[in-house]
Amino acid sequence: MDPLTRLPENNATESLEYPVCSEWKEHPEGSVFHLAHILLVLGFMGGSGFYGLLYMFCFLTLGFLCCSIWSWSDPCTSDSFSWTFALFALSLAQLVHVSYRLRRVTFEKEFQNLYDYMFKKLGVSLIHFGKIVECCDGDIHTIDKEQCFAIEGKTPIDKLSVLVSGRIRVTVNGEFLHFIHPFQFLDSPEWDSLRPSEEGFFQVTLRADTRSRFVSWRRKKLYLLFARHRYVAKIFALLVRNDIAEKLFSLNDRAFDARGFRYDLRLPSFCHAAEPAGEHTSESRRVLEESEATPAERDS
Repeated sequence: MDPLTRLPENNATESLEYPVCSEWKEHPEGSVFHLAHILLVLGFMGGSGFYGLLYMFCFLTLGFLCCSIWSWSDPCTSDSFSWTFALFALSLAQLVHVSYRLRRVTFEKEFQNLYDYMFKKLGVSLIHFGKIVECCDGDIHTIDKEQCFAIEGKTPIDKLSVLVSGRIRVTVNGEFLHFIHPFQFLDSPEWDSLRPSEEGFFQVTLRADTRSRFVSWRRKKLYLLFARHRYVAKIFALLVRNDIAEKLFSLNDRAFDARGFRYDLRLPSFCHAAEPAGEHTSESRRVLEESEATPAERDS
């Protein structure tokens, strides 16, 4: 036979002897293999934040551990075992790191309540709140009943404080103004009235109506924190001004003029109540008569 006619047959035979897969396994992989991938799927569904990272790395660690066990059972998969074990070690290291960071940002019960009530709803992270707590050295101060927090004209304005429990009575010249309740600032108007370089004294007296506890930030340390973290400065500006607005509205119910009508402090030149009908009618009649009078009559 001519060799030229044999060449195509040899090429066809060689191409058929190089299959894509030599043989398919008749039985599926073991349960460890499938469990590993289920854990990996659950791990990649983790969210953001500390708890999301903790969830994700926990499942990834377990998933890569199962992959390593499956690879170790097959002596022909040394490369797979090396990679999966390395990924298991990295995930475990990240899990330990996130757990350590989460432990560092846990706070006492009163600080946690302060965060939940005031800062959490504004989206402040635990990391930033931790810096706020560090600025006050993590101290919570206590004053007993009838003890003064500030005396008008005597106590300097050198800090910013938030009440965390109890109740504070505010007076001026012995006259009651309003109460300060938990998670309200004790000295927000005084704080907002001064620039960082200015000094001043309280114009009201703050006395504990019950045994109270509060958190205080020293003025200089807080401004240094604001200089390093502008985000924290904006959060405090929002909280302080909102607290001042609430105090003004609480005073609104106590503002009356000499005739007993209640003023709206947002519009100090107006009263809520209208003038009596008789006065309004007589005044309108007088203005109408003057407008209808002739110039000669008005001159006389």
